[in-house]
This record gives sequence, structure tokens and C-alpha cells, in this order.
Amino acid sequence: MDARSAPEESRARAYHRRQLALSLTEIALSAVYLLALVETGAAVWLTAWIRQWTSRWWLELAIAVMILAATHRLLTMPLTWIARYWLPRRYGLLHQSLGRWLLDVLKAGLLGAGLGLAAVEIVYGLLRVTPWWWLWGAAIFLAGYILLALVAPVWLVPLFYRVTPLPDGPLRTRLLTLAERVGVPVTGIWVVDQSRKSHTANAAVTGLGRTRRILLFDTLLNGFTPDEIAAVVAHELAHQLHGDVRRGLLVQGALTLVTFWVASHALTAGARWLALEGPADPAGLPFFGLVLLVVSLVALPMANGWSRHVERSADRFALETIPDAGAFIGAMERLAGLNLAERDPHPLEEFFFYSHPAIGRRIAEARHFPPTLT
Repeated sequence: MDARSAPEESRARAYHRRQLALSLTEIALSAVYLLALVETGAAVWLTAWIRQWTSRWWLELAIAVMILAATHRLLTMPLTWIARYWLPRRYGLLHQSLGRWLLDVLKAGLLGAGLGLAAVEIVYGLLRVTPWWWLWGAAIFLAGYILLALVAPVWLVPLFYRVTPLPDGPLRTRLLTLAERVGVPVTGIWVVDQSRKSHTANAAVTGLGRTRRILLFDTLLNGFTPDEIAAVVAHELAHQLHGDVRRGLLVQGALTLVTFWVASHALTAGARWLALEGPADPAGLPFFGLVLLVVSLVALPMANGWSRHVERSADRFALETIPDAGAFIGAMERLAGLNLAERDPHPLEEFFFYSHPAIGRRIAEARHFPPTLT
């Protein structure tokens, strides 16, 4: 397949520049919101008001979290609507109705709110009982990450998509044989109805152990050749074979440990500076959030750099596994078109924000990859 034309590439570049501007604006707005809460003492006033109604620390904390999070959500909702609905629709990536999009946002918001509130309660509960909260907290969060990876394909994906088994046929047989040949047992192959929302395409091998399965977007099935689908699935199987899911969970756990360790020292100093009752005072929530935001931004390029390394390794495995590199190149070209990927972003943008190598780089490396002997 020929490379994308200059007008198409210009369109993709414009789309990603707008998305980058929106992301940076949301980060800046979040930072300003948290700083304002810290500088004005609004969170101190809020917690004092809540204490008039309850003496239970966990309930006080929950009410403070819900009010602060809801206010932040209202502030950033216009940016969310532009970035995830209006702009993708304008560029032809999304055709989901506003009502169904809002329903997905509501479901994701409720799920995130529940998990987020549980996380905050755990952290502040540990803060109240041990100075080693950062170590115990990181261990508990790592267990939570593992649990989410285990149940995501079974419980979470069906909340947002209709998922059906791939019917028996040559493609199903081929993909199951491929998984068996590379040594990655899966429980089945499932089709995700992405076309109901968007034109974008993808595939994944998700879950752990008995929940591990291949997920195929129906847009992939409808627009790609069997060879191209096999190339994409081979890349995803590589992540399982190389233990990338396990390593990713460990990296995530290590980042959580470092983040909590930094937050522990910052909260101890901040409690004195802000005249709080102690590090576990809910009035310090905005300061805690600000610390987490700063640490996550510092860690972002490191995490993305590790992720790009993992993705390059998976690309090499796919090219070694499939009989024709042209199928991998064709799949990348089609994905670039359907997903409106920017082929060659600015190196700094790729360094800071890309979890995958730029698709132009992936295609170029595939073109120069030695042919397989099979």
C-alpha cells in the first residue's frame, strides 16, 4: 500500500497538534485548580465545614474527595468534550451519537470515581496508622493493578462494547494456531463492536491466565486482509510471550512506590507549611494531588520510553513470526489511515508523549527488516 498523501498527512498533523494543545491545556488547568485550592485555603475551609456534619474521618474524606473531584470535572468537561467528541467527529474518527457518548462518559466516570475513592481511602487510612504508608500503599496498589488486568476483559470491556465470539472459520483457526505455535495459550477470540462508535481499528491480547483472550475490533476484520490481521495479532501475542504485561505491572508498581515515597516527604513538609493537623488531614488533598501531578509528569517520558522499547521488540517478533513483512507494513499503513496517526511527529513530542514508536518509524524499520526463512 502506498504511503499517505501529503494532504492526508497534513490533516493528521493538524489533528494531533490540536489534541496536544488540549491535553496541555487540561494539565495546566488542573495545576492551576490545585494551586488555587492550596493558596486560598479553600480545602481547609471545606474540611472544617464537613466536620460540622460528621466526626468519621473516612466519611469526611469521602465527601471532600467527591466535592473536589466533581468541581475539577466540571472545569475540565468542556475540554473533554472537545478532545474526545467534537474533534474526533470533525476529523471523521467518531460517529457515535452525543447521547451514547455521554453514556460512556458517565459509565467511565462512575467506574473511575469508585476506584479513585477507594484508592484515596486506602492511602489516607494508611497515613493515619503508619509512617511506612507509602510502602504498604504501593504493595496494595500493585495487587489492585493485577486484579484489574485479570478481570478487565471479562467485566470491564463489556461495559462499553458488545463482545461476541469470533465464528468458526479459517481466520479463527489461523489465529488460534498462531497463538499455540508461539506458546501463548488463549481462552478464545472475541470481536469488539468498535464500528458502532468509530472507524478506528485495533486488536489486543488481554487478561491473565484463564481470562487471557484475543480481542479484535470489527473494523479490523472488515478492513484488513487475513495476513494483516495475523501480523497485528502476532505483535499482540509478543507482549504476552515476552512477559510485557507482567513487566508492565511491575514498572507501574515501581512508579507508584517512588511516587508515594516522594509524596510522603512532601506531605510531611507540606503539613507544617499549610498548618494542617498532619499528613493525613483531608485538607491536604489538593497539595497531595499537586505532588502526584508533578511526579507523574516527570515520570511520563521515562514510562513512555520503556513502552516504546517494548513495542519495538513486539514489532520485531511479529516480523520474525509472519511469513511476509509486507503484511505487517500493510497493516501499519491501514492503521495509520483509520486511526489518523501522525506518521512522523516532532522528536520531542514522540519522546514525551508517545507510548509507541511513530508509525512512520515502525514502517521504515519493517521495510529494512531481514526476510524470514520460513
